[in-house]
Amino acid sequence: MSIFTPTNQIRLTNVAVVRMKKGGKRFEIACYKNKVMSWRNKVEKDLDEVLQTHVVFTNVSKGQAAKKEDLIKCFGTDNQTQICEEILSKGELQISEKERHVLLESTFKDIATIVADKCINPDTKRPYPMSIIEKSMKECHISVKPNKNSKQQVCNVITHMLFILKIFQNSLLYPIVFFCSVSFFSFLKHNQLKELSQNP
Repeated sequence: MSIFTPTNQIRLTNVAVVRMKKGGKRFEIACYKNKVMSWRNKVEKDLDEVLQTHVVFTNVSKGQAAKKEDLIKCFGTDNQTQICEEILSKGELQISEKERHVLLESTFKDIATIVADKCINPDTKRPYPMSIIEKSMKECHISVKPNKNSKQQVCNVITHMLFILKIFQNSLLYPIVFFCSVSFFSFLKHNQLKELSQNP
């Protein structure tokens, strides 16, 4: 059904649509721009500051709300706030190519900042400059995911950067390595840790 009626009209402006397919059906929620990633990065914790309305749609632009029976069938509940939270966390943010580029750049820098904060150069005992971190990420062909929490991507980034930089993290030194297999490197790291534990 459409919520765009003379007696019940909701004009949605400054909309960011998050879409999710489940049970063979498409569901959407209407959010405020720039708030979706803040929620996913746990910066914004007030759901009302993120959602324009606690309504689950099949098409936000047309104002078509999802049917109750479809919600129950696909989500196991008709609690729209609960469903909105699931879509907000797992759905795909619908943005233009220009917006996607800006978001990718922002996510890239966020991740680089976190990496720089967690890792230091063991030779100098100082953090790597942001320019070095960003350059290394590009050399490793790191592909950031704008729809995913930045902190959740850091571990993968650091793992790839072990092949480029010396990184001192969590009191363990990871030297520069140039192996073809990450699994082989993991095997080496396991043995290094075992050796360290045997020779404190």
